[in-house]
Amino acid sequence: MLIVMKPQATEEDVRRVCRKIESMGYRPHPMPGAQRTAIGITGNPGPLEPAEFDTLPGVAEAIPVSKPYKLVSREVKNEDSVIRVKVGDSKDSFVTFGGRELAVIAGPCAIESREQAFAAAEKVRKAGALLFRGGAFKPRTSPYSFQGMGEEGLKILAEVRRQFGLAIVTETIDPENCDLVEQYADVLQVGARNMQNFSLLKRVGRSPKPVLLKRGMSATLEEFLMAAEYILSEGNYSVILCERGVRTFADHTRNTLDLSVIPAVRHLSHLPIIVDPSHGTGRRDKVTPLARAAVAAGADGLIVEVHADPDRALSDGYQSLFPDQFAELMAEIAAIAGVLGRTTAQSTTGVRGSGLGVRG
Repeated sequence: MLIVMKPQATEEDVRRVCRKIESMGYRPHPMPGAQRTAIGITGNPGPLEPAEFDTLPGVAEAIPVSKPYKLVSREVKNEDSVIRVKVGDSKDSFVTFGGRELAVIAGPCAIESREQAFAAAEKVRKAGALLFRGGAFKPRTSPYSFQGMGEEGLKILAEVRRQFGLAIVTETIDPENCDLVEQYADVLQVGARNMQNFSLLKRVGRSPKPVLLKRGMSATLEEFLMAAEYILSEGNYSVILCERGVRTFADHTRNTLDLSVIPAVRHLSHLPIIVDPSHGTGRRDKVTPLARAAVAAGADGLIVEVHADPDRALSDGYQSLFPDQFAELMAEIAAIAGVLGRTTAQSTTGVRGSGLGVRG
């Protein structure tokens, strides 16, 4: 259920409704808007009736929500959420996911060494990216494949942040591991294999850091949004969705990149959605065309694998762009964004995010 407050409702009116919700065994989720506050309700102790709230001071109406995913739904919040991530040294400098800007995350699949990470970071920063990706913990199909450098990799990522002013996006693989990753990352990534790891979703839902949630390899749109609901239901409203391809019978690419999910998500949810054309295709020559298509389809950003020497990469080198290719891609998506009335993200000072309690 969604409680919509009157425009003139006071903070005490909102607190009174929240106390009422809690007294009934539910959890309130206040969502300040441009003109009025709405309060989402989650939990399952029993049936709720709109009449329970209609007479409370400041309440305009109580609306049942039909979707199984409540907090991520546009029924609860119609305006787009804008998630901001701090970049650089200034406390007021950040990049946004959602709104008019396109955010670009770039870097190698895995951190292999300080030299490798710095070489990639220098190139992606020069090309205009403001967020750096790199796995310190790598869940792999084969137990014999490179699994990442662990905490040493996280320390290298922290050096990248200090040296190049890039925000760090890296994967956390389980609730215990999250405590460590949280100390180093600016954005916590939940990988495709963990999209329905509900213990991990609840843990990142209690984190103060934004979460990048990748779609599972065989997940429907509803399952994808329900995974995001787990995170929001724990109180973390800064969730960025990521389409990274699904498993189909096709064998000409690693996965089938489902760009149709972008307008579908936009119709159903207020959360921003970005696209991973690297995992979505698995082949270097297909990354740039699908990245361009993703921007044209309305994606809020990209996450792209870039390696200074991809032929010698320990993980996913065959789908990593060379730095020159990435620089060309940045120029191309800037042109496409302009046609759509959007811009590629730059470090922004003083921009206010709108959303269910924007974090970053």
